Amino acid sequence: MTDSKYFTTTKKGEIFELKAELNSDKKEKKKEAVKKVIASMTVGKDVSALFPDVVNCMQTDNLELKKLVYLYLMNYAKSQPDMAIMAVNTFVKDCEDPNPLIRALAVRTMGCIRVDKITEYLCEPLRKCLKDEDPYVRKTAAVCVAKLHDINAQLVEDQGFLDTLKDLISDSNPMVVANAVAALSEIAESHPSSNLLDLNPQSINKLLTALNECTEWGQIFILDCLANYTPKDDREAQSICERVTPRLSHANSAVVLSAVKVLMKFMEMLSKDLDYYGTLLKKLAPPLVTLLSAEPELQYVALRNINLIVQKRPEILKHEMKVFFVKYNDPIYVKLEKLDIMIRLASQANIAQVLAELKEYATEVDVDFVRKAVRAIGRCAIKVEQSAERCVSTLLDLIQTKVNYVVQEAIVVIKDIFRKYPNKYESVIATLCENLDSLDEPEARAAMIWIVGEYAERIDNADELLESFLEGFHDESTQVQLQLLTAIVKLFLKKPTETQELVQQVLSLATQDSDNPDLRDRGYIYWRLLSTDPVAAKEVVLAEKPLISEETDLIEPTLLDELICYIGTLASVYHKPPSAFVEGGRGVVHKSLPPRTASNESTESPETAPAGAPSGEQPDVIPTQGDLLGDLLNLDLGPPVSGPPLATSSVQMGAVDLLGGGLDSLIGGPNFVAPPAGAVPANLGATMGSGLSDLFDLTSGVGTLSGSYVAPKAVWLPAMKAKGLEISGTFTRQVGSISMDLQLTNKALQVMTDFAIQFNRNSFGLAPAAPLQVHAPLSPNQTVEISLPLNTVGSVMKMEPLNNLQVAVKNNIDVFYFSTLYPLHILFVEDGKMDRQMFLATWKDIPNENEAQFQIRDCPLNAEAVSSRLQSSNIFTVAKRNVEGQDMLYQSLKLTNGIWVLAELRIQPGNPSFTLSLKCRAPEVSQHVYQAYETILKN
Repeated sequence: MTDSKYFTTTKKGEIFELKAELNSDKKEKKKEAVKKVIASMTVGKDVSALFPDVVNCMQTDNLELKKLVYLYLMNYAKSQPDMAIMAVNTFVKDCEDPNPLIRALAVRTMGCIRVDKITEYLCEPLRKCLKDEDPYVRKTAAVCVAKLHDINAQLVEDQGFLDTLKDLISDSNPMVVANAVAALSEIAESHPSSNLLDLNPQSINKLLTALNECTEWGQIFILDCLANYTPKDDREAQSICERVTPRLSHANSAVVLSAVKVLMKFMEMLSKDLDYYGTLLKKLAPPLVTLLSAEPELQYVALRNINLIVQKRPEILKHEMKVFFVKYNDPIYVKLEKLDIMIRLASQANIAQVLAELKEYATEVDVDFVRKAVRAIGRCAIKVEQSAERCVSTLLDLIQTKVNYVVQEAIVVIKDIFRKYPNKYESVIATLCENLDSLDEPEARAAMIWIVGEYAERIDNADELLESFLEGFHDESTQVQLQLLTAIVKLFLKKPTETQELVQQVLSLATQDSDNPDLRDRGYIYWRLLSTDPVAAKEVVLAEKPLISEETDLIEPTLLDELICYIGTLASVYHKPPSAFVEGGRGVVHKSLPPRTASNESTESPETAPAGAPSGEQPDVIPTQGDLLGDLLNLDLGPPVSGPPLATSSVQMGAVDLLGGGLDSLIGGPNFVAPPAGAVPANLGATMGSGLSDLFDLTSGVGTLSGSYVAPKAVWLPAMKAKGLEISGTFTRQVGSISMDLQLTNKALQVMTDFAIQFNRNSFGLAPAAPLQVHAPLSPNQTVEISLPLNTVGSVMKMEPLNNLQVAVKNNIDVFYFSTLYPLHILFVEDGKMDRQMFLATWKDIPNENEAQFQIRDCPLNAEAVSSRLQSSNIFTVAKRNVEGQDMLYQSLKLTNGIWVLAELRIQPGNPSFTLSLKCRAPEVSQHVYQAYETILKN
């Protein structure tokens, strides 16, 4: 009979009976009784009353009985810590048992009993087991050290267990090595600053030797550890790659992905001219393809990882397009992911195949899939210029099917094709206009309105078409309303005499009848432009658009490099760094790829340039249409504007009448209605003037450094990625002014001039407050230091992570992009001290779920020193009190965007670990404020 019988009884008085059986003299009866106890415990009954009786059964040679008793102990030791101490003697005895299985079982159970009282008794047995002659016991003891470290880190360090663990890396048994690596990695994760896994070529050699003989999970631990090592040169990187490559043919997909991660990371250090580099590329493709024959869930994980790999090194899979073709029975999540990769791999060589597939997909029944397929056809047209014509005719065929959602998606992508190839495919506009009535989705309606406005001069009845949209103006989404406003203004500038009524109608709808601030502002800007200087309006509204770029959804390069270091983990599936989704006080270390060795800086080969791109260096981030970065590509950057541009008078602006003809020639007479009196606030001119003088801090005299912490300069843009321009920098805050301190170095052979800088929209509206002024040309091997003043009146868009700043720098050679993380304390303002009553009321008012707790470790300062150091960075102590020997500091700070953060800092004299509690109405800020505390206190 099986053990299932133990789960079927529900007798009353059972505990009493079990007690009697547990104390029976007969071994079989005892064993039966323990099994019944474990069964009751498993189904959720409370059998803790039997604790002393079960513990008495530990004194036995029967391994099965011992396992059951240990299982019981693990479960109830926490609720009965005083009773659990009774078991300590047996553990100590079992750790010296002649049977290695019993020794290992004892040490494993000891690690699982999370009771502080017991831990110190277990150090001696654990020390013996770490040096046991049996490898099974040693490997179990290694994991036990990591568990013990989680319960009491200080104890493990004092007892010297970490050194013993490091010695186990040189053990003769591969499984012991793997477990030692796993334990050290686990401990190192919770203490990012400690250099526990101090890897050197000798220890790496031992790990690689153990790799071939480990179990699959042991191999994963070792490979993950190897991925954190940076080889000293390309020779060492190549030798490690050669020894890791055989893991690619392993049956376990996790081992394969861990091996891919190591190879992708070390390939950064190999020169592309090496024969071995080409061989490695060829070896990487088959294992990735094999992963796609697994079950759908594994396929999805593999595809998400392949998506990253293809963005980093498209040449690996460029000949494997067919494996990404969709199968009829693939789940939708696999289909969409395959489509994405197909577009990334599309090139002139395979575009015919890809288009035939996509056209097939566009006739499927799954709506989401069809939409993505139609969008993919448009992306192919933009990516591979030679295929654009074929793509457009495919899209027209799809529009003829009259399937509503297909038509709408097709119109959205045709708009992008027009922007990529102006004056080429406009003949299809007539076909698009026939489908106006069927459009009901905001994006499609907005795209169609953009087309009508942009090509109004080619469409005879453009005014009628736009008027038909105007009838339901208030029911439209904001996206459509904004597009409609712009399109009608474009139409008016192209056909002024016929459309004057229409433009006045839309301007009054936008400015007087709308609640949306974006729409109102745009309406007022157009109204002022048209009424003060239509010539300027024509230049602004009908300016030539920059061509849209190939791939607008590439992951930003620094993030991509970080994600490559996390292949095979959740981060690679989410396409987000761990810091974005891992909660808690554990510091998440930012990883990055190793730098290329100096010998390969000049060996970038042009063959791998993406299809349709000129050979040579490509910009890393290809910006999206709306990005400020996109506008950089065709702008000569003048000084940034710190507020909305104002037409001061028509005379001044008329002086730059580039189109000739002035106001009258444009609208056929001066009868255009000016905006209503309330539209321009009377004091706007005055505030603008004062705002500008404050911005450049002309009135505040000579500033002195307030003592805010400044991080050392870091390289933000390496020379190899920017055609010889190297940019290092840091951020500072002095007397209320934020600046970006830059160091520009010319490592090229030509002189650099015409420098300009622009920021993408970011979480706090950081923007340059003045142009980037490099006063003299930058000669080869010359370095110049510049302090660029910043303000926080730029466009705001939430970034991931919050303190990410994307920057574009232009010079006479090209435009270069990079991104950096700014420390949040540069945004802490000088008037951030709250009064006590206000602090108390606000703390109570902010909901408890917005409170976040963090640990600041290894900080030997006392409360006074902490308070003064934080105050120099604008974190103000509102009140201080002493509770039961602990110093409690209550602090406030205010960010430039007006968000208040309240803090409670608990400091125990003599203890270098502080507890920081933060409360804020925007809880996503808390993690970054904690990082600011750490940075300020530890530097």
